[in-house]
Amino acid sequence: MKTLGTHNYYVYILTNKIKTVLYTGVTNNLKDRLAFHTSPLPFSKAFTAKYKCFYLIYYEHFFEIEDAIKREKQIKGWSRAKKEALITNFNPCWRFLNEDL
Repeated sequence: MKTLGTHNYYVYILTNKIKTVLYTGVTNNLKDRLAFHTSPLPFSKAFTAKYKCFYLIYYEHFFEIEDAIKREKQIKGWSRAKKEALITNFNPCWRFLNEDL
């Protein structure tokens, strides 16, 4: 049985340098996942590599993976406008947060 507060999961949104593409994901280690996205395998066909989505602009923390996955699916189903409002509320200038972790 898990001890409350000992597990960390994150739902996050990445964008490209000119902020035209959004990618939503879930992970248990945000720092490592960002490193993976910024250093994909050569010739990777992953969405983030193809569209150069390496810049963290939003994240949420969860203690239960089920809650994180549910939230990720919810956000993925939203319109671009609703995602933009979520990001702007959290990060008004859409500043890249990679170095803050």
